[in-house]
Amino acid sequence: MKQLAIIGPTASGKSDLAIAVAQKTDAYILSIDSLSIYKEIDIVAAKPSKSELNAVKHFGIDELYPNEYFSVDIFIDLYKKTVAACQKDDKNLIIVGGTSFYLKSLLDGLSPLPEITSQTQRIVEQKLQNLEECYAHLSALDSKYMQKIAPNDRYRIEKALLIYEASKLTPSKWFQAHPPQPVIANLPVFNIDVEREVLRQRITLRTQKMYEMGLIDEVCYLEQKYTRAPHPMGAIGIVEVLEYLDAKVSKEEMLQNITTHTAQLAKRQQTFNRTQFGEITSAKLEDLEALILESI
Repeated sequence: MKQLAIIGPTASGKSDLAIAVAQKTDAYILSIDSLSIYKEIDIVAAKPSKSELNAVKHFGIDELYPNEYFSVDIFIDLYKKTVAACQKDDKNLIIVGGTSFYLKSLLDGLSPLPEITSQTQRIVEQKLQNLEECYAHLSALDSKYMQKIAPNDRYRIEKALLIYEASKLTPSKWFQAHPPQPVIANLPVFNIDVEREVLRQRITLRTQKMYEMGLIDEVCYLEQKYTRAPHPMGAIGIVEVLEYLDAKVSKEEMLQNITTHTAQLAKRQQTFNRTQFGEITSAKLEDLEALILESI
């Protein structure tokens, strides 16, 4: 089984390129997109169409509901399941998406956690009833590690407490003794190089298309079903529509805000892709398919 990754800023043409390459290389696709992972967030996430999803088997799309928790740990498990499916069906794998942090987590790896028994879980659940006390206790044990965690970040406080209760080591000492191991090695990474002005035009067109496809109705549905509390409800495209629904901005301002904020995100993605990966092949969208096929 051969694997490769295609990254690039939002609206740069990654999905179309991945599908074209997958069809020519007998591959499945794993999406690394922080919104496409969720069911019912379709227009905002700019997911591939139903026909595109039927043309090539995709993983990492419609895996969870918006009110379900998602993390890098869950993504790595999803990657392993995808690899197993590729091996079973004798397929290659193309990893594609704009959330390159997930790709970096595959290349860098995560530290394993200690074995956590049901008894340890019960102890931690009981202690977590007083979150403030747990935070203070952990801070006294391991101030350096806890400086990176907010006092109300229940998930990360719980994880730190589980590590301590299961191993009797502070999180810092545990991670020092158990450094991360890469999940995947020697992965060719291809990056779409696109000029900022061209990308801005593509983002503007995509924002207008999202509006015409029913963006406002989708956000209304999501808010009614899930409220504004779940993490993905703070995503670009949702926040701006909620401002419009609250009568804080006009429709034109809403669309302009989505375009501006998406362009700012694209700039951050380009910086991350340029600085966080070692060997990487960057080329214009129209040249990248030939380069990828030549490398396989």
